[in-house]
Amino acid sequence: MTPLGEHIRRLIRNGETVSLERFMAIALGDPEHGYYMTRDPFGVDGDFTTAPEISQMFGELLGLWAAEVWALMGSPKQIQLVELGPGRGTLMSDALRALQVAGNFAKALTVHLIETSPVLEAQQREILAGSEFKISWHQSLDTVPYGPSIFLANEFFDALPVRHYVFQEGAWYEKVIGLDENDALYYGLADDPETSIRARADENAVLEVSGLSHRVMAELAKRVATDRGAALIIDYGHVETQFGETLQALKSHEPVSPLDEPGEADLTAHVDFAALARTARAMGASVYGPQRQADFLSKLGIFERANGLKRQATPRQAIEVDRALLRLVSTAPERGAGGAMVPGMGALFKVMAITHPDMPQPPGLQSPSK
Repeated sequence: MTPLGEHIRRLIRNGETVSLERFMAIALGDPEHGYYMTRDPFGVDGDFTTAPEISQMFGELLGLWAAEVWALMGSPKQIQLVELGPGRGTLMSDALRALQVAGNFAKALTVHLIETSPVLEAQQREILAGSEFKISWHQSLDTVPYGPSIFLANEFFDALPVRHYVFQEGAWYEKVIGLDENDALYYGLADDPETSIRARADENAVLEVSGLSHRVMAELAKRVATDRGAALIIDYGHVETQFGETLQALKSHEPVSPLDEPGEADLTAHVDFAALARTARAMGASVYGPQRQADFLSKLGIFERANGLKRQATPRQAIEVDRALLRLVSTAPERGAGGAMVPGMGALFKVMAITHPDMPQPPGLQSPSK
């Protein structure tokens, strides 16, 4: 058992309730042993790969997207570009390089990165060292100054903790972590039902809810609606709220049990875009999408950008550009971690934007969702 596994065991033995949400928060964010606090999880040598690590085209297009949004905002003299969960800093590095041609936007820009991991912050500082832009780091959104802002959140919401509720005998019971007869962690249910959930479902149906996701979205939407601006959310998930659990754990690109090695495996859940959209609209923001990543990147010109890169590439490099392009936009089923067939990234990942209600439709996005 890992150090965090032992810590969680002690909490349970002491009579404390460990919900799935609390378990995830400890496993991912414990200051000493939390998954994101102690390692670089990205790439071949890590546990998963994100779009910015696949190709520079992804970050470049998002940077140019931000420049177009700034123009739609009326080109304010000062604008903040804020990234939530910047990973290694690859996306922002590629975005800022692309923005070197966006003269007036670049002059108005300050950059803010929200990062809780000291390991990843160190990598971000290294990759962004020497940047001509003023860059600030923050532990949370709370310390980012108010004002006109453009927010980027790529694979951020999927890592926020979730709660699971199970419908049994006409009531919802929250899933909690307990100890079995062998002192191993296992899933149990709370003794008392959760009376605030009004939905009805089939016996043993699971409702997955991320309270933290809604709190973050509410703050983003509030800022966008009051200070003007936009937020772009890219993640894997579903476009309609539905029953079912999506929690998964990955280690070395292979699925493992979420309870087996707390702190040593990545824990994520699919994003409920419909629920986030409801929260954003409740705070006064307009919502565009969600839609497939493939459609969004195509509208932004990823095929044209790929052709431009290939014209300056060696034959071997051109093959790599095509491979990266296909990986980002493919909608065909492919074999994922553990051998299961899953939609390609272009279909699995969705894109949603929230904006100030008076702002025109942002580039690459569908008409406002209702």
